Amino acid sequence: MIKAEFGMIDEIDPKKDYSAYEPQNYHCIAIDDDLYLNDWWPKLLLMQTYFHSLDHPSQALARHGVTLIPPQSLPAFQEIVLSDRRINQGDQLVDLALKIQAAIDSQKFMIHYGV
Repeated sequence: MIKAEFGMIDEIDPKKDYSAYEPQNYHCIAIDDDLYLNDWWPKLLLMQTYFHSLDHPSQALARHGVTLIPPQSLPAFQEIVLSDRRINQGDQLVDLALKIQAAIDSQKFMIHYGV
């Protein structure tokens, strides 16, 4: 299965281009992209995000790139994950919900690496 990875950025650098693939730097967890993100897409389109750097505001997730998810979008993202009826069918969604909650609690950006 194709994986999407999500992590938390300890300190966002407004001038940095986050395009490099560095999931280990952000303690990323993986979910099955094709299993979840397609179903979530209509709701993800309502989320404000950035593609690769803070210079590129967008919406949803860069499916084939890097997305920065700002703190103000995290409650909506968490609601998408928690409302998925499959949340109790494995650890992936629970782990993602916990990662989102940690970012909310500390007001941090999240990073997403697409396929």
